[in-house]
Amino acid sequence: MEEQSGETVPREGVLEYIRERQKILDTELDPIIYIVDSNGRVLSNPFERDPFTSGVFPVGILENENDVQRVKLETGEESYIVKTPIQTEGVTAGWVVVIQSANQLTQMNQEFRLLATLLVSLALIGWATIYVLTRRLSRPIQDVATAARHVQEQDYDFSLPANIKEKEVHELVHSFKEMSGRLQELERLRSELLAGVTHELKTPVTSMTGLIQAVRDDVVSGEEAKEFLDVSLSEANRMKTMVADLLEFNSFVAYSIPVSKDHHNMNTLLKEIIHQWEVANDEEGLILESYLLEEEVDAEVDAMRMQQVLVNLLNNAKQALKGNGTIAVSLYKKDSYILGIDVEDNGGGIAEEEKTLIFERFFRGENKKYDTHGLGLGLPFSKMIARSMDGDLVLKESRPGKTIFTLEFPILKNEE
Repeated sequence: MEEQSGETVPREGVLEYIRERQKILDTELDPIIYIVDSNGRVLSNPFERDPFTSGVFPVGILENENDVQRVKLETGEESYIVKTPIQTEGVTAGWVVVIQSANQLTQMNQEFRLLATLLVSLALIGWATIYVLTRRLSRPIQDVATAARHVQEQDYDFSLPANIKEKEVHELVHSFKEMSGRLQELERLRSELLAGVTHELKTPVTSMTGLIQAVRDDVVSGEEAKEFLDVSLSEANRMKTMVADLLEFNSFVAYSIPVSKDHHNMNTLLKEIIHQWEVANDEEGLILESYLLEEEVDAEVDAMRMQQVLVNLLNNAKQALKGNGTIAVSLYKKDSYILGIDVEDNGGGIAEEEKTLIFERFFRGENKKYDTHGLGLGLPFSKMIARSMDGDLVLKESRPGKTIFTLEFPILKNEE
C-alpha cells in the first residue's frame, strides 16, 4: 500500500504479484481477492469479480472476530471468507480478504480423499503382492530346511517341489537334491566299505589259517606242505599290502602328499615307466602301444609318484581287458602350458551311473567287486597324487570298446 493525495491505495503490480504467488502455490483454486480499507471501501479488486452489488465490502464481515467465516453471498452461493488485517504502526489500515466457493473446496477435499484412498489402496495391493511373493519364496525354502533335518537324521525319504519359477530358489532346491542324492550314495558306499574291507581282510586270514592248520596237523607233507606255506605267505603279503594302502591313504588324506619334484624329459621318463610295466606284464593276448612327442619337452614332476599313477592306470586297463586287448599310452600337448598323458583301452567301458563315483574313495564298480581284490583306493589316490604335482587326473571318455583316462600336468617353462 502507499499514500497518494492523502489516501491509502494499493501499489502498482498487485495483480501480477498475486498471479506470481498463485504459480508458486500451484493451486487450482480461483478465489476472489479484495483489498479494502477499514471502512469496507474496495481499494483493489485485482480479478474484477464482485459478488456484492453495493460495491462496498460488508463491514460486518470485517468487524467479525473470526478470521475464517462461512457466509452466503448475494448470489446464493455458499463461500468461505478469510481476512487478515493490514497494519501500520499498530493501526489497522485495511484488510486483505479472500473469498472461495465452498463447492470448490469440497471438490478439493474429495480429490484429496480420492488421492488418500488411492495411496492406501496401492499400499494394500503392494503389501498383498509382497506377502504372496514372500510366501512363494519362503515355502520352498522351508521345505529345504525340513529336508535338511531329515538328512541330518540320515532319512532321505522326503520330497521337494519341482516346478519353481524363481531361478535362485530353483537352483537352491536343485543343488540340495543333488547334495542329498550324493550323501545317500556315499552312505551306501560307506556300508559297502565296511562289508568290503571286512571281506577282503577276512578272506586271506581264513585261507592262511586253513593252510597252516593243515601243515601243522601233518595233513600234507613234503612239496605239498611247502606249497601250502608259499600260498599262506602270498596271502599274508596281500593282506599286508591292503593294510598298508589303507594306512597310507588315510595319512595322505589327513596331511599333504609328500612329493619330490625334479626336472624330467617326459619322453624318456614315460618310455622307462612303460618298459618296466611291460616287462612285468608280458602276456600273449595283451598289446601295449605308446605314442610319444616328436619334440623333447621337460616337466617338473616326481618320477616315483608319476610311475605310481601310470602303473595304477595300466593295471586298471589290464583288468578291464581281462588279459586280451590293446592298451595305448599317448603323450601330447593339450596347449602351450599343459601336457596330457592318455591311457586308453578297448575294454567294456565304465557304466554310466558309475562314472561320477570312480574317484570316490573305497568305491568299486559292480564288475570289479567280483573280478579283483582291493579296497577301491587306486583312482582316488592317483588323483590326489596328480593334484599334489599341480596337475589332475580325469576320466576323458568311456563307452563299450573305448575308455580313456587323462593325466594332466604343467609344462616346465624355460627361464631366460
